[in-house]
Amino acid sequence: MHQLRRELENAHPAAAKTLAELQRETRAARSNTLDPFWRIAAHAPIAGDDLTAVRTVAAALDDLAHDGLPPLVETAGMVDVGAVTPKDGRVDLAALQRAAPRLAVANAAVDRARDRIAAIAVDGLVGPIKAAIANLLEYLGEASDTTALAARSAALLPPMLGASGPRDYLVLFQNLAEVRATGGMPGAYVVVRADRGGISIVDQGTAAGLQPFDRPVLTLAATDRALYSDRLGRFPADINLTPHFPTAGRLAQEMYRLRTGRTVDGVLATDPVALSYLLRAIGNVSVPHGTDLTADNAVPVLLSRTYAQDVLPEEQDRYFGAAAKAVFHAVVQRPLNSSQLLAELARAAGERRLLVWSARPAENALLAGTVLTGVLPVNDGDRPTAGVFLNDGSGAKLGYYLTHSAELTVVPGCRPDRRREMRLRVTLGSTAPRSGLPPYVLGLGLAGDPYTVRTVVSIYSSTGGVVDTMALDGEPTPFGAGRDRRRAVGIVTVDLKPGTKRTLEVKLLTGVFAAGDIALKPQLWTTPGVNPWEQSVGSADGCPIGR
Repeated sequence: MHQLRRELENAHPAAAKTLAELQRETRAARSNTLDPFWRIAAHAPIAGDDLTAVRTVAAALDDLAHDGLPPLVETAGMVDVGAVTPKDGRVDLAALQRAAPRLAVANAAVDRARDRIAAIAVDGLVGPIKAAIANLLEYLGEASDTTALAARSAALLPPMLGASGPRDYLVLFQNLAEVRATGGMPGAYVVVRADRGGISIVDQGTAAGLQPFDRPVLTLAATDRALYSDRLGRFPADINLTPHFPTAGRLAQEMYRLRTGRTVDGVLATDPVALSYLLRAIGNVSVPHGTDLTADNAVPVLLSRTYAQDVLPEEQDRYFGAAAKAVFHAVVQRPLNSSQLLAELARAAGERRLLVWSARPAENALLAGTVLTGVLPVNDGDRPTAGVFLNDGSGAKLGYYLTHSAELTVVPGCRPDRRREMRLRVTLGSTAPRSGLPPYVLGLGLAGDPYTVRTVVSIYSSTGGVVDTMALDGEPTPFGAGRDRRRAVGIVTVDLKPGTKRTLEVKLLTGVFAAGDIALKPQLWTTPGVNPWEQSVGSADGCPIGR
């Protein structure tokens, strides 16, 4: 199976032959477990469970080899990574449409095999069989992730790229120098049209050009209004004060509609760090009337050097717009290394620097559960997800100098209320200079000292959880409290003078667990920044809750 996987990933022509050999092996293994003597031995008191487990594995793998893997081999010849990469401004939708039903069948077969093997009771099995089942489950889990992504992509991309008619998408470029929960303040934007696989820019502008509104453009949820005020729905620069990207997407769509009279079919967001990743794949890009962009200079040029020049904000906006347009044209027109391009896109998506919201609920349903949605997990289960989301409180562009680290641990032991306790330690720092920054960077100076970085920190609990206590630099600190989509939220403001660091320690409680031996593998979501987060997340052994 490992050989076949490598051949499929590389669209190797030998994959069909390898599959045929694998099918012979799985059919032989299954046939052996149906032998009458095997059936009798499976009822023996000592070895019976082991033999039954082996028979289940053999049957599951044989079904997978005959039902799930053939569609993968077929589609490998129809679609490779190059199929989703634009060539001369167009994506080949026909190949994706032909592959979509086969990939759905393959994904379902992989999931069935994984579920059948996961249902095996491993307690009491001999060590080698138990270890083999664990390794197989890990392998099938990885395979399921891959086939699910392929099936979703083949189902989503053709309609989203205009297979049934033109689609327009508002693409927001988040300015990480002015921090917002999903990354940065929406700055320049372009509107991209997809029509039967052809991709072009039909409009561009800036969030500032959309102008504030007198009242929220959509009815805000009471929790959103309580946590982030009605600025969320009134100011284009503040639509992503919330980390919930679908909310930001809907607000951006409506603001654009009200100002231009045009309704877009979805909203995407990215940032200069993701752009720097893309430049590794597409090469250097010339920007008219400005600095050319490379993978190494994109972030400092777009988020620092441009602001240091004594030019009007309108000129800066024009440069940002020109840079966005130049990179877009390079992506859709240049001959590219498809594997490298997709690898860089995957890196950006994994860091939540690529966010997607569709105006069509069915497409959002297909996207659900992926990092592209910008939605915290709806149900945590044994993977409680905490969040650390940042918003600028300075009214400035000092986020370029912000550093951050976070450590999430689970406290050993059980609680009588059937919750588990977690500890979160967040350290923020500022590398800002003490003088010499232009007024445009210093902005409103809402912290008093214009060189002090003021950051509003929102701590999100896991679903059904509690933000219990906070301490700033070792001293208990009061914090604002609220709830957002079944999660508790604690909000505190942290001021950072140049060259300083401050540490926030938070006690979190998970939701209430049903009785059982609860082992935890927590996750931590953070606001993407200019500088990478240093993160440490610890797991915890089982705790016999409710017994």
